[in-house]
Amino acid sequence: MITVHHLNNSRSQRILWLLEELGLPYEVRRYQRDPQTLLAPAALKAVHPLGKSPVITDGDITVAESGAIVEYLLETHGQGRLRPPAGTPEARRFSYWLHFAEGSAMPPLLLKLVFQRIRTAPMPFFAKPIARGIAAKVLEGFVEPNLQAQLDYMEAELAQRPWFAGEDFTAADIQMSFPLEAAAQRSGLTPERTPHLTDWLARIHARPAYQRALVQGGPYDYA
Repeated sequence: MITVHHLNNSRSQRILWLLEELGLPYEVRRYQRDPQTLLAPAALKAVHPLGKSPVITDGDITVAESGAIVEYLLETHGQGRLRPPAGTPEARRFSYWLHFAEGSAMPPLLLKLVFQRIRTAPMPFFAKPIARGIAAKVLEGFVEPNLQAQLDYMEAELAQRPWFAGEDFTAADIQMSFPLEAAAQRSGLTPERTPHLTDWLARIHARPAYQRALVQGGPYDYA
């Protein structure tokens, strides 16, 4: 039996969704973030030394990292589903977007979250102007331009095809869901500016497997 070690409001929601799309049996073990720090509980370190989610166990096999989990599930249980045939242009795009999600899309979103918190974090009064000034310069000069360039790039890609790998929905779309859901909350992903990305989000949210995964995972603020 596959077990998903699921942290609330995290990337592990994608793994629940993938399992629902594949129709595989699984169980969920839920973990709650610390309400102050938003960090995962120490109990997750019993599953994987880094104590982060997602992590799955499948018998005596433990797999961490979203992309690695997606690849493992497709290779072990997918039976050719949710990925294009090898050697095709779609397969190359599939691999690209599968890794783009965490390698390129997430870092500036995380930087934006960190530096926005610096702006509002409690600190000695004499340090506030310095910390907020540095945070503002990093956000305005580096983080926001990178985010907007990435959104423009992804918008242009989806103007050419309905799904990230091509004409068919694949696990690359599942992998891309978290950064784009985060961008919709934090970074200017709007129907006016990014109509194709907004439409893509609406279509993934309408999928029955996505809705079933929400039931399995519990409250998910990004949906």
